[in-house]
Amino acid sequence: MLTNRLVKLPTGKIAALDLGDQWVGIALSDITRTLAKPFTTVPFAEYMPAITKLIAEQQPAAIIIGYPKTMRGTESDQTKKVVLLHTELENTFPETQFILWDERLSSKRAQTASPARTKEEKLKSHAIAAAFILDSYLGYLKMQKFLSEE
Repeated sequence: MLTNRLVKLPTGKIAALDLGDQWVGIALSDITRTLAKPFTTVPFAEYMPAITKLIAEQQPAAIIIGYPKTMRGTESDQTKKVVLLHTELENTFPETQFILWDERLSSKRAQTASPARTKEEKLKSHAIAAAFILDSYLGYLKMQKFLSEE
């Protein structure tokens, strides 16, 4: 289910989602796909209008979705939920490419990078986790480009 091949994407920004049961963290790259930046966090109940707005305003070339495998590489209940949401997003926005990407330890990295002490910081941690997912994908794209030039 995970994308492990080089995907040809049109130019432009790339977005990422950290889909949780209560909150969805959203990150966005710059136009050069060099930086992954936390963008916003929205309640899960409002994620579809937020994605609609993101696509309309930012026009991402693709949206990366954090794929929550367990540390042993198996699927959990959350993994199955994300796969269903991935399918729903693909069906709702057929013009946008959605790519599942390993998100293991992204939330822990976000907590380490910016320990949440307040409710606002806790909300921002979801967008930070999405930025770590996106950063991992951007690194993959750079490595694939480097390897294809050899």
